[in-house]
Amino acid sequence: MRSIWRTLDAELWRGVLAIAAAAAVNGASFGAISVASGLPMWVPVAMSLLVFAGGSQYLAVGVTAAGGSPVAAVLGGLLLNARHLPFGLAVGELVGRGWAARLLGSHLLIDESVAFAMAQRDAVRARAAYWACGATLFVAWNLGVLGGAVAGQLVGDADALGLDAVFPAAMLALVLPALKDASARIPALVGAAVALAATPFLPTGVPILLALLGLLAVPRPARKAPEVVA
Repeated sequence: MRSIWRTLDAELWRGVLAIAAAAAVNGASFGAISVASGLPMWVPVAMSLLVFAGGSQYLAVGVTAAGGSPVAAVLGGLLLNARHLPFGLAVGELVGRGWAARLLGSHLLIDESVAFAMAQRDAVRARAAYWACGATLFVAWNLGVLGGAVAGQLVGDADALGLDAVFPAAMLALVLPALKDASARIPALVGAAVALAATPFLPTGVPILLALLGLLAVPRPARKAPEVVA
């Protein structure tokens, strides 16, 4: 098992650690918001350890804070994470064959760990990337949630922490290197413009979906004329 870690290079670790830093900030935001909404500190901490799905956790806190039932929160989380079914099929061979490995590996199945695994050139490297990314983000997220929950109790007002600005800034820092290429920069700017224009008029979350319209601006490769054989 130890030998598979030798397949991971510094570039991959830099990517994993950058995502982990953003996950820690996002976790801190979630912990602070959860406590500020009236939940006891142990709830976001336990949820992060047992669920480990940021989108579902935010949804659950939002539903319960708005007076919704726990059943609605659970159903919403299941619907939100339905994408994990094809993810599991894609990485099923990477987590191992024993029940313990499969249970732990499925718990670490998140968008980032799947993306890092699928980007690798061979199965051994993909397996190492999956476990490295999943485990690193699990630790970073949970430490962030714990820190945010403690800070939320001490400060009281989660907005005073400024976490709503820190996380988007971290995400922007991760995206900027990819925007050096015009083929990626133009669709990103179009998507951002669409989302910003729609934000004042549409419910939360819908402008982000509309940002996908930026994909229409992806340059199409020029078609080569067929060669004429004399």
